[in-house]
Amino acid sequence: MTVRRIRVIPDPALRQKAKRVTRINDSTQRLIDDLVETMRAAPGVGLAAPQVGVSLRVIVVEVPEEPLYTLVNPEVVKKSGERRVEEGCLSVPGYKATITRSVSVTVKAQDRTGKPCRIKATGLLAQALEHEIDHLNGILYIDYLSSMDELVPVGASETEGEGALTSGI
Repeated sequence: MTVRRIRVIPDPALRQKAKRVTRINDSTQRLIDDLVETMRAAPGVGLAAPQVGVSLRVIVVEVPEEPLYTLVNPEVVKKSGERRVEEGCLSVPGYKATITRSVSVTVKAQDRTGKPCRIKATGLLAQALEHEIDHLNGILYIDYLSSMDELVPVGASETEGEGALTSGI
C-alpha cells in the first residue's frame, strides 16, 4: 500500500467526471488499498480516486462507529431531508464552510469484490458518501456556496480537512 499525493484545487483532475470501472482487477484492488492508506494518513473520513489523480469511480469512507466502506461505481439512488453541516475537504485545505446535505441517503455500488451492495445512511456517513460521490462527478463542496466569502479558515488548533468531525469530511 502506498500513501498517494492528494490533489488540491485548482488541479484539473478534481473537476473531471470519473469513468465507470468496468472490471475490478489487481490494479483496482491496489487503488482501493492506496485510497484507504492515504485517507487514514491524512487523516480523513473519506477519499475519492480523483483526489489522488485517478479518474475512476472508486471511493473509500470510514467514519467513527461504522465499518470501512470501499465502493466501486457508487451512486446515490435516494435522498431525503436537508440539514446544514460544516464541511471541509482534503482537496481544499485550510478551509471549511456550512453547506446543505441530505439527512439520509441510499447508495448503490459494488464492493471491492464486485458484489452489488446498497447502503442506507444518515448523519456523518450520509454526508461523507454524498461528499465523495460528488468528487466522482467533479463537484467540490465549495460549489454549493453562493460566495467564496463563506469559506472560513480552519483554526491552527483544529485538525484540517476531511478528518475533523467538526470541520469536515
